[in-house]
Amino acid sequence: MLAARGFGGLTLRAVAMSLGASTGLLTHYFANKRALVRYAHEVAEERTENRPRRRAESPGLAALRAALVDVLPLTPESVAMSRVWVSFWDAALDDPELTASQRTRYVRWRERLQTSIEAAQARGELPASASAPDMAIRAAAFAHGLVVQSLFDPNRLPPPRQTQLLDDFLTNLSQG
Repeated sequence: MLAARGFGGLTLRAVAMSLGASTGLLTHYFANKRALVRYAHEVAEERTENRPRRRAESPGLAALRAALVDVLPLTPESVAMSRVWVSFWDAALDDPELTASQRTRYVRWRERLQTSIEAAQARGELPASASAPDMAIRAAAFAHGLVVQSLFDPNRLPPPRQTQLLDDFLTNLSQG
């Protein structure tokens, strides 16, 4: 429902209809929309953490690229998941628990990116003088910016274009 209609379309009635159930039956499990959203968030978190990830040929820049490619909406499944996560951003703005969860997710992701950046710096693939935490923030911001743009303009940003833009970003990052 989130992937198809976004946060505004996620209602108890819509979910019940899609399940062929009554709203009353659904409210037996979810007292309100907030409970439904929190459950959907848990499911999305579990699916995201357990999804197959690309294996880099080596640590460093290749691992950074693999981690960033993993978040791009390059397949129908990853487009749907990206739509879900973007919908959660709206819900998190009004829910302190979801805000904290999103903050924690971003911290973990930036830490993983930073580990690859530090390895790339040690291998001479990225400038050693640059701040690894700042590079991780830049890389995360670039990737999620590309995700959002591709969701709204998929014809201009098909998968090959997304990966080319990512490769250009990494080339620029490696040049300082």
